[in-house]
Amino acid sequence: MEIILLEDITGLGKRGAAVRVADGYARNYLLPRKKAIAATGNSQAVFRDRERARVSLEQKQRQSAETLRDRLAGVSLQFSAQVGEEDQLYGSITVVDIQDALKAQGYDVERKNIRLAEPLKALGVFEVPVHLFQDVEAPVKVWVVRK
Repeated sequence: MEIILLEDITGLGKRGAAVRVADGYARNYLLPRKKAIAATGNSQAVFRDRERARVSLEQKQRQSAETLRDRLAGVSLQFSAQVGEEDQLYGSITVVDIQDALKAQGYDVERKNIRLAEPLKALGVFEVPVHLFQDVEAPVKVWVVRK
């Protein structure tokens, strides 16, 4: 049976490839799991249209992410916190705090996209990467100062 792969499958081919497989493998595994579609004249046209739409959407998302990256490039956030001995904070600056500060400045960034390995618990200047799209990240400076 001739099929068009909807995703990369090891040992079979890459997304969009037209390959020939056993009828049972196609009917019982690939087609029900939406990993492939049967390669008929109409399905090939539908796949090409979907692929064009996906690429177009991806380009728009990348462009908006790059625009946001350029806007975030100069953003600097400042948090003041109480500190104890040896400049250790009594609390910590978390992803939620950074998200709220960005939202207050007009940047709508999801919490899961702020790449903070662990909460900030010391005074200083930190560069926190914000993931915007596949390979588009924006560094945001976070200043933690004494209250």
